[in-house]
Formats: sequence, structure tokens, C-alpha cells
Amino acid sequence: MAMSEEPVYEAEVVSVLKSCSAGHEGGGRFEINTHKTGGICGYCYHDLFPTLMNMCYGGQIPWMNNQEFKYECPDRYNLVTFKVTKKK
Repeated sequence: MAMSEEPVYEAEVVSVLKSCSAGHEGGGRFEINTHKTGGICGYCYHDLFPTLMNMCYGGQIPWMNNQEFKYECPDRYNLVTFKVTKKK
């Protein structure tokens, strides 16, 4: 699969528990796939990457929806929550 054929997902910040050290705020949107970080925090992208790679290359995680899923950043104290949606 060529990079141009790879699906693109949009990660939207739906909540921030306290204060994100990367400056992410509610409503922030990022276009991401295995080649695009879209400006999302490196910690989040690193943690999300294995799931994203699985989704982008046709895999399926039984308890997740390939079209939309929730992702929580690894900083549990400040906890940024994203809604990740496959773009059409």
C-alpha cells in the first residue's frame, strides 16, 4: 500500500482533565496516519501508533471500531481524551 493510499484519521480533543503540557485544548483537531503526526503531541502519537498502524493497514481490534474510537493520552494526571475518526 502506497503512502497516498493509506487512510487518514482525524484525532479531535474531546476533553482535557487538567492542563496539557503540549498545549492541546478541547476542539483541537489533527490529521494523522502512520506517516502524518498532524502536530499531535509526541507522547500521544508514540502511544497511539501501534493501534493506528493496525487500523491503517486493514487490521481489526475486536473491541474497537475501525471507523471511530476513543484514545486517552498516557499522561493520566492531565488526561487528554481524543475521538479518532477515519476520514472518508
